[in-house]
Amino acid sequence: MMKILVTGANGYLGTGVVKQLCDDGQTVVAACHSRTDIVDSRAEIKQCDIFDIDNPYEYFGKPDVLLHMAWRNGFVHNDHSHIDDLPKHYVFIKKMVDAGCKQIAVLGTMHEVGFFEGSIKEDTPTHPESLYGISKDALRNITKLLCKNADATFQWLRGYYIVGNSEHGCSIFSKITAAEKNGQESFPFTMGINQWDFINYEDFAKQVAATVEQKEVNGVINICYGRPEKLADRVERFIKENGYKIKLDYGKFPDRPYDSKAVWGDDKKIRKIMSMRE
Repeated sequence: MMKILVTGANGYLGTGVVKQLCDDGQTVVAACHSRTDIVDSRAEIKQCDIFDIDNPYEYFGKPDVLLHMAWRNGFVHNDHSHIDDLPKHYVFIKKMVDAGCKQIAVLGTMHEVGFFEGSIKEDTPTHPESLYGISKDALRNITKLLCKNADATFQWLRGYYIVGNSEHGCSIFSKITAAEKNGQESFPFTMGINQWDFINYEDFAKQVAATVEQKEVNGVINICYGRPEKLADRVERFIKENGYKIKLDYGKFPDRPYDSKAVWGDDKKIRKIMSMRE
């Protein structure tokens, strides 16, 4: 059993990961900035601003692992908060490392890579084209250096496209769910021709939990299925899977110019990690 601190525990992704870690029998400390009622009650819940704590390692009870998922405006890719908050993330992680936390895992994003076509590997060059991607890319390099200097385990969990039917998230799937519940008959959409790596919400949580529950596989780890699927096909299938009546209104929005046409994660590392659980 490990003691795992999860920041951003009340976020759309954090709640699922906390639940999975609790299901796995881990001791979970859940750091939440606001709402705590949606977080698994099996966790030790701490409502706080992680950036205002002088010694977070002591405050959170000397966790074995930091799983840093906290991040603002992840779906607003050019919001200035990404750059404004970057020094705060650095200082928080540095405090944890300097105080003695020996396993640091941070949630990254495929947007670190920028415009790219094909399979993203651990060493694929990064050329981010949004403030979100630039900030995550910088934090990855900073965290890697901090861990190297402190002889701590470094795990960078690179996320892709997560499919879930919660209406509270900001993904296209959450927005469609909310629109369906509000009685909308159609949903404005792009042409949906891009091909991306989509992973179901529950599998995302399982992969993240499995990664931080071990130390053998480290570095950049793609949290993914390792295969592309056309956006229109995945969204249409999502609508059918959930029994929704809403229809996609194709061509109402243009594709974002910095979105890759076909991109997916190399899944070698995550397959190895998941095989350890079998």
